[in-house]
Amino acid sequence: MTDRTTNGRPDLDQLRTFLAVYRAGSLTAGARLAGVSQPTATAQVRALEARMGRPLFERLPRGVAPTLVADDLAGRLAGPMDALEAVAGAPEAPAPVPPLHLGGPAEMLCAAGLPALAPLIDKGVRLRVATGLADDLLAGLRAGRLDLVVSSVRPRGRTLVAEPLADEDFVLVAAPSWAERLDRERLAAEGPTALDGVPLVSYAEDLPILRRYWRHVFGERLTATPAITVPDLRGVAAAVAAGVGVSVLPRYLCVRELASGALVALLEPEDPPINTGFLVQRAGGQTHPHLGLVRDRLKTAMRLC
Repeated sequence: MTDRTTNGRPDLDQLRTFLAVYRAGSLTAGARLAGVSQPTATAQVRALEARMGRPLFERLPRGVAPTLVADDLAGRLAGPMDALEAVAGAPEAPAPVPPLHLGGPAEMLCAAGLPALAPLIDKGVRLRVATGLADDLLAGLRAGRLDLVVSSVRPRGRTLVAEPLADEDFVLVAAPSWAERLDRERLAAEGPTALDGVPLVSYAEDLPILRRYWRHVFGERLTATPAITVPDLRGVAAAVAAGVGVSVLPRYLCVRELASGALVALLEPEDPPINTGFLVQRAGGQTHPHLGLVRDRLKTAMRLC
């Protein structure tokens, strides 16, 4: 089959292969989705780039990253091509659906995301989960290494599309032993002076979540050195429950401990600090056949947590 039409325009095979590579984030995975060999996919993408006179992808050590031209083309192609595929029907021997690559904060995915996604495995969904910082995960999404990201940061630019997922509020917590020793009425009336001398447990040395809580609730700048730092909020929760001191945690992560009494909320301000989480995917339509299933399950789970 030729890659050229008689009028010099890209043929449907080129456009179908381009969209598959765009959605898969690599030439190899895109070739499987399109039902062609990897050399054929490479040749068709190069032919389309030559016809357009612009590069469509930046070649990376792992996969490809779409250019702005590719984002625009994919956005215009996704709907019509999906409709055409629906009319034409699936290929006789469809390629196996590749795993969906999901990224997000380890704590949120483990507490709410993965339990909600477990039933999808029976539907044929395969997952590869990456955890880390929001900026790193969003870079992986742009580069095609990830298909969907749960992010605490709204991305900028046109290459990624974000929708609000859920608002998480933060709560100042301690073990019951500390709660009994502290004067919570004084804390509510006078602010953090009631916590002088109490050890702080933090996610990082610079107390990022604690500092935000102090600024938002108490209107003060926190200057302190943590007693323990644990780069995982589940570890922070465990240390606080063990009686190390106080910390600030997202409520979804400690709702069971608060209900059981393993942790105590020292304050319940009317306006607690809130952080909005986002579901982020690449522009240009769905990037994976199972993305819609995973996205809908995550939206339901996170709004209930």
